[in-house]
Amino acid sequence: MTDNFIDIASRWWISLGGAATAMLRIVVIIALAWLVVGVTRRAMRTLRTRISDRMDDREAAKRAQTLDQVFRYLITVVVSLVAGMLVLAEIGVSVAPILGAAGVVGLAVGFGAQSLVKDYVTGFFLLLENQIRQGDVVKLSEHSGVVEQVTLRYVQLRDYDGNVHYVPNGYISTVINMTRDFSNAVVDVRVALRENVEEVMEVMRDVAAQLRSDPAFAPRILGDLEIAGVDSWAESAVIIRCRLRTLPIEQWGIKREYLRRLKSAFDAKGIQIPVPHLMVYAGQDREGKAAPFTITQQQATAPAAQAD
Repeated sequence: MTDNFIDIASRWWISLGGAATAMLRIVVIIALAWLVVGVTRRAMRTLRTRISDRMDDREAAKRAQTLDQVFRYLITVVVSLVAGMLVLAEIGVSVAPILGAAGVVGLAVGFGAQSLVKDYVTGFFLLLENQIRQGDVVKLSEHSGVVEQVTLRYVQLRDYDGNVHYVPNGYISTVINMTRDFSNAVVDVRVALRENVEEVMEVMRDVAAQLRSDPAFAPRILGDLEIAGVDSWAESAVIIRCRLRTLPIEQWGIKREYLRRLKSAFDAKGIQIPVPHLMVYAGQDREGKAAPFTITQQQATAPAAQAD
């Protein structure tokens, strides 16, 4: 009887010691996970603060903050999953079936939400590579406008008419950023075929120099006028292409002002801006002589008044 009691007591003590050891391990696992997450988040926050302090660009600082939030979230999720699996193993729950079921569920969710996953992945690389910033004027497929907000899910644009476009990141295949670092005000100047091209180019340079000397526009123009030359011939015009390098997003205002001043200069110099016209001739015979082309004008006479 006494031997049986001692045997039961020893087994109970051993099982109690094993449970206490398992509980202690669980506490240690949770404490280590909490410590790793806390230290990592604090280190990333400190790194992000130092990087932001060295950046003069406010939008770049916002991008760094967004990336910091994404990385902290990913680290929290990964550490929590690992700690959860270790805790389940300590209490005797087999992790293999759970992982298998999670894999099947994750596969089903992945097929159902693959567009959402694509949006987040594309948005992450848009932010990481700094392709789009708030305030930029961009073209995303058939959508274009000023960027008002960039998230991991979508890009919010506002066009010239005030319409707001929400473009999911997963649908963005190419990005055309029209306001990165600098812009070009490209102008195609059309003059009549009869005009002297060299004289026209000289007037264009003079107008550009006057525009650059204007205090209201000088800070927004980064260089002298660049004339590419005669770009093409139209039916009644010669097209001369030129450009002015400007600050980002200033190209449209500079182009409008340059065209306004150029119109006044052309009027003052008598340079004709082309209009559609038609040349009519009577034709030529085999000897190269043109037949006389006579134009007569007839004046309609009022009908005679009828007698009463």
